[in-house]
Amino acid sequence: MDLPALSQALLVVFVTTAALIDLRERRIPNWLSLGGLVLAFGLNLVLHQLSGLWQSLVGLVLAFLIYFALYWLRAMGAGDVKMMAAVGAIVGPWNWMVIFLLSSLIGGLLAVVVVLWRRRFRRTVSNVGYLIYEWIHLRPPYVRRQELDVSKGFGLPHALSVALGSFAFLFLRTR
Repeated sequence: MDLPALSQALLVVFVTTAALIDLRERRIPNWLSLGGLVLAFGLNLVLHQLSGLWQSLVGLVLAFLIYFALYWLRAMGAGDVKMMAAVGAIVGPWNWMVIFLLSSLIGGLLAVVVVLWRRRFRRTVSNVGYLIYEWIHLRPPYVRRQELDVSKGFGLPHALSVALGSFAFLFLRTR
């Protein structure tokens, strides 16, 4: 799906607001995600008629399914699921996949910086090994180690990674 200037503007305003709130409050409010969804569906309907509405729906479903799986594994919070569903509705499924990949890469880089900054390298390597071991044995790792539950841990505000991934996506589109 083409991404007109109005859709790009909505994406920038939405992810910037989500990142600022997530940095300050460590949550993404429902009113923001719902507002983003409503604006995404409305804007895509006006700009692209029924095909835009369909692309919004497919983007929402794709983002929701992937992020719900991450939520179920306790790797993301519920606010992250709803925020990314709104991003999917704004940009459509193919653009969302690019944003998802860029956000994941940037989030990983930010996590490495935080781990090194907080001098938690050994503990992080131990946790990663434990995660893999528990997943291989089909057990949820957060049951025995509460710090692996994102809702209780010190994790990074995910909306920041999404905002930076979205900005990178928009920048790369201009190249």
